[in-house]
Amino acid sequence: MANHKSAEKRARQTIKRTERNRFYRTRLKNITKAVVVAVDAKDLNAATEALKVANKSLHSFVSKGFLKKQTASRRVGRLAKLVNTLKIA
Repeated sequence: MANHKSAEKRARQTIKRTERNRFYRTRLKNITKAVVVAVDAKDLNAATEALKVANKSLHSFVSKGFLKKQTASRRVGRLAKLVNTLKIA
């Protein structure tokens, strides 16, 4: 356990950040999974809607500092590419 006041505070902050990041990590997985499931079901409308939600959410994670800007863009791009396979087929 921490021996100094500052170390105790850092321990508390770490716990808070860990919980916050766990929430965002889980949310990220669920958002991504919604797009993938819609694509697997070959439902273009659901996939497009899920992609819109994913785009907005991922970029809001950037503003909160959970993701880097390029990481969010890359993930959205890959999901969009996946959705576009439905439009071609």
